[in-house]
Amino acid sequence: SAAEYVKSRLPEVLKQHLQDYEKDKENSVLSYQSILEQQILSIDREMLEKLTVSYDEAAEYVKSRLPEVLKQHLQDYEKDKENSVLSYQSILEQQILSIDREMLEKLTVSYDEAGTTCLIALLSDKELTVANVGDSRGVLCDKDGNAIPLSHDHKPYQLKERKRIKRAGGFISFNGSWRVQGILAMSRSLGDYPLKNLNVVIPDPDILSFDLDKLQPEFMILASDGLWDAFSNEEAVRFIKERLDEPHFGAKSIVLQSFYRGCPDNITVMVVKFRNSSRAEEQQ
Repeated sequence: SAAEYVKSRLPEVLKQHLQDYEKDKENSVLSYQSILEQQILSIDREMLEKLTVSYDEAAEYVKSRLPEVLKQHLQDYEKDKENSVLSYQSILEQQILSIDREMLEKLTVSYDEAGTTCLIALLSDKELTVANVGDSRGVLCDKDGNAIPLSHDHKPYQLKERKRIKRAGGFISFNGSWRVQGILAMSRSLGDYPLKNLNVVIPDPDILSFDLDKLQPEFMILASDGLWDAFSNEEAVRFIKERLDEPHFGAKSIVLQSFYRGCPDNITVMVVKFRNSSRAEEQQ
């Protein structure tokens, strides 16, 4: 945790700098006050660097591990689908929750507070199944150019989430955005073990299914929250639709445009172009 890191690291660096200062105090331009200030600020920079890496590691863990386990379970399911009590939805839910338990075991041991969102789009025959944890979002463009939401953001200000957090004994407060316990800007995630221990943040996915024959989609956008801070669903669909014939260009362009609009967040965008409403081609 942050407290554990400061407790173990700050005394060590302060001791070294204070010992050096004491050796030649009379000729030093430093003081006890300046040393304390410098080293506290230095520790803060260290923690921010580690936190950035930590969140990247949480996302990388899910990115590398979850597709692997999903592939195995889905292959087993496909072999005897007719006689199985499972479904695409139940497999997605089980494996997402399983990955979260794996992460919590690892993170708790290392005092790592990292967390990440999760957004999965599973295409099978004429059905699209989308599982979401957190505030990444999926949006589909249908045959008429309409923006169809594929997921619901898990935000603390939503009534359903707010009631659940309150029932668990938690609270939300505003600090630039609405946050669980004044910390996390989403109400569901993978990882984030301190808030999981309080049961105010949960890993449970929302899972929706869509009939592609009815929608006859052109493309879908899967993106992290940074994009949606800069674009509405409708704006994003219009932007990509105008660039759909240029491979990779639409996804890269909308990321750049988000930065131009002032989004400070890191952004991941994937655009998937459908062919014959059943096969899809990934653009980024």
